[in-house]
Amino acid sequence: MIKEIINFLRDKKIAILGFGLEGKSTYNFIRKYLPEKQLDIIFKSWGENKESNIKDKYINFIVGENYLEGLEKYDLIIKSPGISFKDIDITGFENKITSQLELFLEYSKSFTIGVTGTKGKSTTSTLIYKIIKDQEKDVELLGNIGTPIFDEIDKIGENTISVIELSSHALQYVKKSPNISILLNLYEEHLDFYKSYKEYGDAKFNIFKYQNEKDIAIFNLDNQEIRKRNYNFKQEDYEITMQDKINVLTKNTIYLKDNYIFYNNLKIYNVNQNRKLKGNHNLNNIMFALAVSNILKLDLQKTINSINEFNPLEHRLEYVGTFGDVEYYNDSIATIPEATIESIKALEKVNTLIVGGNDRGVNQQKLIQFLFDSTIENIICLPKTGIYIYEGLKKSDKNLINAKNLEEAVKCAKKVTKKGTICLLSPAASSYGYFKNFKERGNTFKYYVAKEV
Repeated sequence: MIKEIINFLRDKKIAILGFGLEGKSTYNFIRKYLPEKQLDIIFKSWGENKESNIKDKYINFIVGENYLEGLEKYDLIIKSPGISFKDIDITGFENKITSQLELFLEYSKSFTIGVTGTKGKSTTSTLIYKIIKDQEKDVELLGNIGTPIFDEIDKIGENTISVIELSSHALQYVKKSPNISILLNLYEEHLDFYKSYKEYGDAKFNIFKYQNEKDIAIFNLDNQEIRKRNYNFKQEDYEITMQDKINVLTKNTIYLKDNYIFYNNLKIYNVNQNRKLKGNHNLNNIMFALAVSNILKLDLQKTINSINEFNPLEHRLEYVGTFGDVEYYNDSIATIPEATIESIKALEKVNTLIVGGNDRGVNQQKLIQFLFDSTIENIICLPKTGIYIYEGLKKSDKNLINAKNLEEAVKCAKKVTKKGTICLLSPAASSYGYFKNFKERGNTFKYYVAKEV
């Protein structure tokens, strides 16, 4: 595989577009095998990048506000997922855009499992990885949740199963699909990155678009946005539903009935078992993992054991601790209203919710109505989307608090949350503009929770 990729790159005029984690990984990979290959590395600003750290006479940095101009002159543009072409005319170079993901899918002989969706990607891909690894298979976890693909490419052989968490950004221009392609759900998200919600959905559906007859798609039958697209799924594909319905679009259904998960008419999982993944949204993730286990013909009892032993990932309904007889949960990954709603349902005893963050144009009305009807007593609102939620709940009986930052929000929570209940950070908005990412926001929350008032 590496030889084929290098032979493909050897005679091309190449631009590496973006120089974050993946861009640096691409540079290191090419330089390892083509030490004198001329490369242009293009990004908007130096930021944390330090030119002095790179001693390489065969690279040319192109940096500045106009960094996206002139891309049509290259034979190949290896794009990092974080670069947006939202307001750029790409007709002159669209067919030249590629990525680590596309090159890997094109040339790798390993079996690939791709996982995407607005929410649940990290949990589901990691759970699938654990299930396969626990059955002593050769498996690697790549993409968003793992490390850049090129950083792990030396470890991947023909018998490796590659589980890849895929963002919409990684999928947007890809022209290859995994052997098993999973779409967990589709909701409004990243509207600051795409021209429209439709374009965002199109990027997600690229995970299926280039599959062949032997490949398998696994999709959420209950998700309205997925159903509305009327995608032509194959009979061999798998549909996942939390309802008691079977073989609606395919001949393979994983469904929920009488507290059991079924594969067609076969009972495969008792949902009342003691598992660490809370809530219906995680039960849905488990159903996708069970579908993969079935496709790969893994040992079912070992799969069930792996599921029940799986711990929630950090920042995803993460139990922080009990302080002053109040349980604190960190759900910083919840960047859309639907995720916050599911987290509240999963925990049940939420007395205080800390909500709000960066405004990316996502409609908050569904969350406002849910909170209006909920038993949550205290709602602490952070800028900027928290302002809309505060205004939308003014006529409710809630104790509404505007906090200027997360430190103030936690201090307020410690004063108003009833003993024996839960305080939940679940922002329903992204962290950008206030924190570097959701991880920094979650870690900051945990710090203030543990800090003496």
